Amino acid sequence: MSTKIDIKPKTILIVEDNPMLQVGLRHALSAQPAFQVVGQAQDGLQAMSAAVELKPDIALVDIELPGMDGITLTQRIKEILPNTQVIIFTHYTNRTKVMAALTSGANGYCVKGVSIPQLEAAITAVAEGNFYLDAKIAECLLQNLRQPLPDGEELEEVKLTPREMQVLQRLVEGKSNTEIGLELRISANTIKGHVQQIIHKLKASDRTQAAVKALRLGLV
Repeated sequence: MSTKIDIKPKTILIVEDNPMLQVGLRHALSAQPAFQVVGQAQDGLQAMSAAVELKPDIALVDIELPGMDGITLTQRIKEILPNTQVIIFTHYTNRTKVMAALTSGANGYCVKGVSIPQLEAAITAVAEGNFYLDAKIAECLLQNLRQPLPDGEELEEVKLTPREMQVLQRLVEGKSNTEIGLELRISANTIKGHVQQIIHKLKASDRTQAAVKALRLGLV
């Protein structure tokens, strides 16, 4: 006699400030047995509270949100809830926004306007531990990486220490100071100091811009 194995559906938190789109997403995803929409939020602060309370498997996050933007929200979710996978779901396709999202620790990037089956495929891929990148975004990144540096942005020599290079590589991968510290077996405060030096040497304003510039200059 065979035993039926019930597969627990993946829980999803929808973070979207457009009420109509939010309802549409909830209706479409709830229709799939593999998914269970457990919550929704219209701003970043509300979303953070919901994420901490619900601990969803997947957070579907827009970038432009009131209260706290989606990039910052993603960083905080990944720091507090490392088992929650985040998919950025947005209209933005420019390289800066994409790189900001990826360096924030997002597990996937999906452009609004995709079909429901495509969105479901993205959620399934991320839920299985894979990374998902929308085909349009992948092509956009490849085109930008092939382009020469803009006028005034010279391929300058950036002298980083071996340790700073180790930190930079992980920073580009979207890892938090705590995660980098655990990997390199040094304190998060020490990592913070290295990140500040990297930002200074790359003449960047923050860690996201530093990661983008490091990729642009071919440092990693």
